[in-house]
Amino acid sequence: MGRALRSIPSWAWLTVIVAVSTILRTVLARDMVAPFILVDEIIWSEISRGIVDAGEPLIRDEPDPGYCAVYPLLISPVYALFDNLVDAYAGVKTLNALLMSLAAVPAFVLARRVVRDGLALLAAVMTVAIPSMAYTGTVMTENPFYPLFLLVALVLVVALERPTPPIVVGLYALVGLAFATRVQAAAIVPALLLAPLVLAVFERRGLTATISRYRWLYGIAAGGALVVLAIQLAAGNLLGAYSPVGEQSYDVVEVLRYLWWHVAELSLYVLVIPLAATIVLVARARSLDARLQAFLAATVALVVSVVPVVAAFAAEFSDRIQERNMFYVAPLLCIALLAWIERGAPRPRLLASVAAVSSAVLVTAIPLDRFITLSAVTDTLMLLPFWSLQDRIGADWIELAAAALALALAAAFVLLPKRYALALPLLVLGLWILAIRPIWWGKHGFERASVGALFQGIRTADRDWIDRALPPGGVAAFIWSGRTDRLTVNLSEFFNRGVGPVYYLAAPTPGGLPEREIRIDPETGAVTFPDGSPVRDAYVIADSSFEPAGEPLATDEGWGITLWRVKPPLASATRIEGLYPRDTWSGPEVTYTRRRCEPGRLAVELSSDANLFLQAQTITARSNGRVLGRVRLQPDGHAVLSVPIEPVPGTTDCRVVYTVSPTAVPAEVTLGGNPDPRELGAHFNRFVYRPTG
Repeated sequence: MGRALRSIPSWAWLTVIVAVSTILRTVLARDMVAPFILVDEIIWSEISRGIVDAGEPLIRDEPDPGYCAVYPLLISPVYALFDNLVDAYAGVKTLNALLMSLAAVPAFVLARRVVRDGLALLAAVMTVAIPSMAYTGTVMTENPFYPLFLLVALVLVVALERPTPPIVVGLYALVGLAFATRVQAAAIVPALLLAPLVLAVFERRGLTATISRYRWLYGIAAGGALVVLAIQLAAGNLLGAYSPVGEQSYDVVEVLRYLWWHVAELSLYVLVIPLAATIVLVARARSLDARLQAFLAATVALVVSVVPVVAAFAAEFSDRIQERNMFYVAPLLCIALLAWIERGAPRPRLLASVAAVSSAVLVTAIPLDRFITLSAVTDTLMLLPFWSLQDRIGADWIELAAAALALALAAAFVLLPKRYALALPLLVLGLWILAIRPIWWGKHGFERASVGALFQGIRTADRDWIDRALPPGGVAAFIWSGRTDRLTVNLSEFFNRGVGPVYYLAAPTPGGLPEREIRIDPETGAVTFPDGSPVRDAYVIADSSFEPAGEPLATDEGWGITLWRVKPPLASATRIEGLYPRDTWSGPEVTYTRRRCEPGRLAVELSSDANLFLQAQTITARSNGRVLGRVRLQPDGHAVLSVPIEPVPGTTDCRVVYTVSPTAVPAEVTLGGNPDPRELGAHFNRFVYRPTG
């Protein structure tokens, strides 16, 4: 049996690894019911649909401001194949599973240069087992960039060994492709220039000889720098949508702090052992064979170039550990671990101890209380198992648990007998597999985040409910009042082709996507753009705080968001006063006015907040000088107040005035725990009007 397995060629095993990984990730991604890394996932899907529908990259039918094009181009055939966007979402996740699993191929070829086939196949398995493979369930550029980064690393190693013009040109072409996939690939360019110098140190080669040998590498870099400078001077925006990164001033001290934390998290991500092995090999590089020297030079250059750039970005733009932008280097450290084993797992007593202890101590430098937050769900996946553990043992013990794990891994690296050294990468692999559970299905994992995003955005059974209700070719404008979650806009457009332009009343949705302001005339209800021109969309989508004069076609009952057929120009049938902007909180009084009103019933859904109120509140509805009804609202409860309405005598308008008692000021009742200075009454979540009959 063993002889038969050994007779199977490596390419066949590699094919199995890619296939199994693709199938496994496709199955896992079925649990992802909606995107949750927003607005990134919206951007990539919008650009892809623009390529399919208009033949050019568009976001909400507006020109793309300069986002990377490779990933949208790769997934655009899926959007062309599936008219239904729910099916297209599933198709994109399947394609992601294949793309990211293909990282096993360059990882195998790269590892095969420094280890035997068996260990190279193990490197391929570890490459598709890293925690960040979870991004296959997201519409994100990580999916194609991961295998592409490893391909660049492979060609860089080849270029270090044979810096011929074709290889060097091919290397720069791949870097250009990587840059067109993710702008963060700009961090690879310094690595190309640094790697020959690192190799020169390993080989004891002088600077002049090094520059001469890699003249094509440095010559093309110099020429490319001039071209980039010329383009920047001419176009003024080489980074496109990412231009703020180049315009930002950076605090050196803050960047160094984040660099320290990012290096520490990298050690945690690879679970100490691969980093310790890499340190040992680098320290002994001058005694190693030429191929391993080239590999280590490329690894050192890539890590030293990528991690500081990621840390600088995190320090100024995200205030989190951006593991998502640096996990690509992890397979290089794993290959170094396997190369260390291949060469007899050398552990000079002092060097091995320093490497292991320093790698473990790095883990203890991570301020887990600062970075175990919601941002970890999208950007720092290796913290999610610790977040799940923290839920069980408490925040006071989690750093001790992390330190204990790191020290145990360091001890295994130093103390495990050489004949069992293969157990070390298997230990790392096993722990990564165990991490799948909290990362995918844990309380703070991807599945929960996806389900939560869907609940925040769409609460009806069919995610494509708008497309189902619109006539063929119909397009509806989405009017955002700010009183519902912004995901009601984002997920509606993600799953429905019929969602067109987005208009806002108070402020645009977060994320900077193209949107237009609209205004409502308080007397006539006419809806116009700031220049006074009327809104002429034939279909609109809006929450219950904006009810147009028209016919409702379908409603997401959970959010009270309705698709309307209207007769242009657009006009609002209602006016609601007394709610705070972009909020459902009221003050002490709310007035509901309905224009051209027929007798009927008006219901309002109410809720309160037990953190502000200790006793029940009374909400009273009055109209035409008389009380129509009242309801008692418990602090932790919900209530519906339904009352009859009819036009004010002598007019065609119905008007209901709601009073809330008591009210509360959060800054006063929470003793500073909530600094909100507003006088709050109740949440007026949704108004529903039904004419008699």
